[in-house]
Amino acid sequence: MSTDPLLQPFRLKHLELRNRLMISAHEPSYAEDGMPKERYRAYHVERARAGLALTMTAGSALVSRDSPPAFNNILAWKDEVVGWMKGLTDACHDEGCAVMIQLTHLGRRTRWDRGDWLPTVSAGPEREPAHRAFPKVVEDWDIERLTEDYAAAAERMQAAGLDGIEIESYGHLMDAFWSPRLNALDGPYGGPDLENRMRFTFDVLRAIRARVGQQFIVGMRYSADESVAGGITRDEGLEISRRLRDSGLVDFLNVIRGHIDTDAGLTDVIPVQGMASAPHLDFAGEVRAETRLPTFHAAKIQDIATARHAVASGKLDMVGMTRAHIADPHIVEKIRAGTEDRIRPCVGANYCLDRIYQGGAALCLHNPATGRELSEPHRIAPAGVSRRVVVIGAGPGGLEAARVAAARGHEVTVHEAASDPGGQIRLTARTRRRSEMMQIVDWRVAECERMGVQFRFNSFAEADTVTEDAPDVVIVATGGLAHAELPAGGDELVVTAWDILSGDAAPGREVLIWDDAGDYAALQAAEALAEAGARVELVTRDTQLSSEVMAMSLTPALRKLQALDVTVTLGWRLDAVGREGNALRATLGTDYGPATRTRDVDQVVVNQGTRPLDEIYFDLRPASRNHGAVDHEALVAGHAQDIVRNPDGAFSLFRIGDAVAARNTHAAIYDALRLMKAI
Repeated sequence: MSTDPLLQPFRLKHLELRNRLMISAHEPSYAEDGMPKERYRAYHVERARAGLALTMTAGSALVSRDSPPAFNNILAWKDEVVGWMKGLTDACHDEGCAVMIQLTHLGRRTRWDRGDWLPTVSAGPEREPAHRAFPKVVEDWDIERLTEDYAAAAERMQAAGLDGIEIESYGHLMDAFWSPRLNALDGPYGGPDLENRMRFTFDVLRAIRARVGQQFIVGMRYSADESVAGGITRDEGLEISRRLRDSGLVDFLNVIRGHIDTDAGLTDVIPVQGMASAPHLDFAGEVRAETRLPTFHAAKIQDIATARHAVASGKLDMVGMTRAHIADPHIVEKIRAGTEDRIRPCVGANYCLDRIYQGGAALCLHNPATGRELSEPHRIAPAGVSRRVVVIGAGPGGLEAARVAAARGHEVTVHEAASDPGGQIRLTARTRRRSEMMQIVDWRVAECERMGVQFRFNSFAEADTVTEDAPDVVIVATGGLAHAELPAGGDELVVTAWDILSGDAAPGREVLIWDDAGDYAALQAAEALAEAGARVELVTRDTQLSSEVMAMSLTPALRKLQALDVTVTLGWRLDAVGREGNALRATLGTDYGPATRTRDVDQVVVNQGTRPLDEIYFDLRPASRNHGAVDHEALVAGHAQDIVRNPDGAFSLFRIGDAVAARNTHAAIYDALRLMKAI
């Protein structure tokens, strides 16, 4: 028997959980027609097969028709859901993993113009900033029907064979009754009396127990401290916790600290890159000590040492490592095998959750197989024939190509012009807030070295260099170079965001940053310049700041820029830069009309994405079998590339990532995985 605290079983009522690791409720947005079909099932089964103890499906499965999906939620109010949830549950049970689901009514945290265009409802009329909905104040007949909706949804989950359910009470309908800042009701469901404000919760829990009985596991995920003026305080949250315990209606508590009705609030609840790890763990431990109920918790617990401490110190009974399992579904398997050092680390980039809240499906920045379990492998199968593969460039895409090729059993050589691997990631990781990004590089380098990949640094590959290696396959992953050209001239007067981040350009005093890419580089340059004492204006033609960064990841950057008094100007573009005495004059135009503006500054910084660094690709094309052509149908289907345009060619040639066009880290890594898995 292992003595590892994380591998100890835990008994929850009648349910024996095989270890202390779980995935907390989250909505990956893989549902189809509101149902958890094959893609949804495959995602959970992959993690169950690797040894996870409990998978909490669905961040917010919806119990009522007037709670329309905000991010492709599961529709638990439909009877059809039973069959689909049974299929998922049976498949996870076959792997020894328990299954629960989170049920909720979103209340004001959705839109009235989705679903059936029914008004949102809440315990008060306050607008929810994140979704911009003004809710209808709930009436007595609403409370009656909603109570029954919760109970009916719980009964469906029991019929589907789940081990239990979790009721959500943070940012949604139920906690709006609890919170003094949101509950505008009088009488039995409102006012200053906490008993009244919790009445709806106990109505729901009693109705659920009437349907599912006492043996079915029922828990509550809730905010025990909203950390906002007028909201639930720590002391009131502890009292709520005690009342939930004393009711005898719940079997576990899943503790949240904070509020999620703004992007900033949500980011404090679920911290992202550059923020503190496990910031609410001690508070969750306080709730467990106060109530002695089984306690779960998840909030940027991304490393095994912290998770192990959480259990060993008695702070938690079950540790939620949700984003960590998005990055690596095989965490438990690697702990058991004594290969924790091979766990693919979550770097907190939050590409997963940010995509969900932007209306997309959850994807991991550096594990492109997550969410694509039906088409992309987490485990790389060996090839039938070993080949010689040459990769040019050791950025994230090139490293992934090398890793996958080596796992396939190929002989791999990587040429990198710089003295170290990483490409653009090495540049972006120079600022403390994004230093975690280097783990994307470090993990791949370690995997490549373990499999015998040969790295040649300070090797500026040319056509002769590559052909000397006698390759069968050449992958051009040379990335791109910052683009500085301006439509009306003045290119020679500007520097790029890369120049600022690398230190190749000294900070100015009065600086205009032109951001036409919407990515991190402009934000990081603005922060670096302002911290150096510059007065900075960041200009973009977009109607929002840094559109490619997305809301939660934008939060720490925006806080920093506001603290440094950086000016943000939306809806304007940089047309030209010229000299005006000892200064530079930047001319701004707009896509909305003929208006122009000028700014006199001493430095203009441009962030306009990259242009492919592709000279070596075009030099190699004539000697290649396929002339660089890609069979897109085969690529998408996961088949080998068999295009032959030059029968005398010595090798197949492909380019990936920014060597094709400016995109992002995920795209470069995904390019590499889906190409190389079939090479």
